[in-house]
Amino acid sequence: MRIHNAFIKAGVAVGLLLLLAGSALRAETPATQSSSAKLTKVACVGDSITYGSRIEDRAHDSYPAQLGRMLGDQYNVRNFGVSGATLLKKGDRPYNKTKEYQPALDFAADIVVIMLGTNDSKPQNISHKDEFVADYDDLVAQFRKANPDAKVYVCLPVPAFPANYKITEEVIANQILPMVKQAAADTGATLIDLHTALQSQASHFPDKVHPDAAGAGAMAAAVYEALTGKPAPSTAPVVR
Repeated sequence: MRIHNAFIKAGVAVGLLLLLAGSALRAETPATQSSSAKLTKVACVGDSITYGSRIEDRAHDSYPAQLGRMLGDQYNVRNFGVSGATLLKKGDRPYNKTKEYQPALDFAADIVVIMLGTNDSKPQNISHKDEFVADYDDLVAQFRKANPDAKVYVCLPVPAFPANYKITEEVIANQILPMVKQAAADTGATLIDLHTALQSQASHFPDKVHPDAAGAGAMAAAVYEALTGKPAPSTAPVVR
């Protein structure tokens, strides 16, 4: 009888332990789910420079990919760059007509980083420059419509060194940059000056327009600093 009672007591103790363990697991599960749901979504919108054209391992070394590593695992950074894209709706490849546009909106990002304007400097596109600011204002509005709480950053395009593909630094500096600044002012978007940040990086633009992996790292560092207000991580491939 004593042995039987001992087994009963042992069974009750084990049952209590299992009940407590189950309660603990149930208490932890929502927190774990909540943690994964709180990832900050970052949409990098742009042209071939954002996409990572001419970078050998663009999936790893494009500026959005490097930015994602700098920001860490609390961020979900997506690359919505499209080669040849223009900001202008009457350009030869308007971003809002590309296959990435709707997915970029559907992502409903918490942070949107836009860098467009380089391809708009081409002769066939800059002829529509009177519509540039209005088209930029509308693009920002569409991302805010997708997520009213989104923080939007507008980037001054990187320099050309000095020209290729009918893209010229003279047009970028004298015509595109002022219009991008005006769009940022109109929309209240935060301006990121990638043009100045990359001015000393000519050696990292092998075709005069597209940065290599190191140049993309310098872009990522500048965007990281604008987003966080902190210096880029020391491990970042920043070229001075």
